[in-house]
Amino acid sequence: MWALKTAIFLQILCSFCFLGLHSKTQKQYNFVVKEAQYTRLCSTKRILTVNGKFPGPVISAYQGDTVYVNVYNRGTHNITLHWHGVKQPRNPWTDGPEYITQCPIKPGGKFIQKIIFSTEEGTLWWHAHSDWSRATVHGAIIVYPKKNRAYPFPKPHAEVPIVFGEWWKNDVRKVYTEFVTNGGLPRKPDAITINGQPGDLHPCSKSGTFKVNVDRGKTYLLRIVNAAMNLILFFSISKHNLTVVGADGSYTKPLTRDYIAISPGQTIDALLYANQEPNQYYMAARAYSSAPAIRLDNTPTTAILQYNGNYPPISSPPLPYLPYYNDTQAAFNFFGSLRGLPSKYHETVPLNVSTHIETTLSINTFPCPKGHPCKGPNGTHFAASINNISFVLPSIDILKAYYYHINGVYIKGFPTFPPFLFNFTAEYFPSELQIPKKGTKVIVLNYGSVVELVFQGTNLVGGIDHPMHLHGYNFHVVGHGFGNFDKDKDPMKYNLINPPLLNTVAVPKNGWTTIRFKATNPGVWLMHCHLERHIAWGMETVFIVKNGRGSNETLPPPPPYMPRC
Repeated sequence: MWALKTAIFLQILCSFCFLGLHSKTQKQYNFVVKEAQYTRLCSTKRILTVNGKFPGPVISAYQGDTVYVNVYNRGTHNITLHWHGVKQPRNPWTDGPEYITQCPIKPGGKFIQKIIFSTEEGTLWWHAHSDWSRATVHGAIIVYPKKNRAYPFPKPHAEVPIVFGEWWKNDVRKVYTEFVTNGGLPRKPDAITINGQPGDLHPCSKSGTFKVNVDRGKTYLLRIVNAAMNLILFFSISKHNLTVVGADGSYTKPLTRDYIAISPGQTIDALLYANQEPNQYYMAARAYSSAPAIRLDNTPTTAILQYNGNYPPISSPPLPYLPYYNDTQAAFNFFGSLRGLPSKYHETVPLNVSTHIETTLSINTFPCPKGHPCKGPNGTHFAASINNISFVLPSIDILKAYYYHINGVYIKGFPTFPPFLFNFTAEYFPSELQIPKKGTKVIVLNYGSVVELVFQGTNLVGGIDHPMHLHGYNFHVVGHGFGNFDKDKDPMKYNLINPPLLNTVAVPKNGWTTIRFKATNPGVWLMHCHLERHIAWGMETVFIVKNGRGSNETLPPPPPYMPRC
């Protein structure tokens, strides 16, 4: 009995050490994952939420803070939560992706997740990282400058989170299970949402349309998050420009445009100057897709920018200009115009590259079992790959296997160069190139490596843009282009002076993008396409960054009470 009491006491003491409560009170949030009833598009269904909210609660912090989130799973399925864009130095243990850094939180379970903010400033976001739960389990993260530090732009009078999402009338879990089982494309969403609402142009939606109230002459900071599952979006406001001043939790050189493009996983900070005649103006978003099969209908989602004051509102505000749904030039003209600020605000571009990696991003197919035809091309099952490896999730998380030297969970030696060289953007391919290999292969990096990584989009099965996200790091986007990457000519055009510092980047259809980062965050870090159907098909891999020499360069042990598989 004495031994049992001692063990319980030590467990409680250890949990307090993890919370940091022995020294000072830390900011904490309670996230209760539970179902709630929501009505959209003339029908009602139950959705998974955090604290009953869709989108979920906003997390706020100052640059360099540490925050704790007590996650209670009161749902009926496993769940994990990821803090997207938070680098989590030396703390992959609570990064969140299922079977990569943790096992899922089971129904009835609890997990205390530690969020370590370091150099991030601006807007980030959090979301579920298991199955398709993130369709409704997501919310914004706002990281303010330290209290003695100002914004590198005029201080806004107010700020407004703008969170894009997708809405299905069907149960999202059924949508996920259906397309994973039948091997085809998932059902298209019935609407895009702004802060959970489809907007005026959709049935039964006018009364709930999100409104932003402004005073003429004032400046507002829009904190924009694309939480949509599979859609790059165009967004604009009628008769108003947007001045982009940040992206993915880093400041950018001010860029004024009449529209923005934003990929799933990306965030943008944009200043809105309320400088028009007092009235109501539509804010609108529409899907962009370079793949015709993925095209939605042309109905945009809308919100209303509403000036305060006495004036007769017009019955139908004009819609703003939005590029056409397949306007690749418009999308990448915007993406390619982002520039970073000087090194005063974030780290400079690493110049002495020690590790070169080239990857192909492909849509593939697997044959279906006899007698069970699939709904992919010619009766096949859709797949996706990086360097012809379609990733297979293990049943034990890779971080635990790495830290405790558990064999058989993953394999080292992920190819750092495409295994087959061919014209990646050609129109036709031999059928044997379309079938990838399956595996749980990882890339191992030495601490301090300077990595240059080229993403090459391919036209296998069907080309499309890929928003690629790397956990645990920001990276400099030093170049992009269309066609096949030319290792002799294209690096000559890299921007090594002021590239944007991002955590998610769109790779153009049948084109390429190059990023650089320095591997100084030891641990296990996922890299994947942020189109959710591509993750389900296997377009992901893992970086294992080895320890450095000192204690500040070494992965610490796990916190107590990690979820068990």
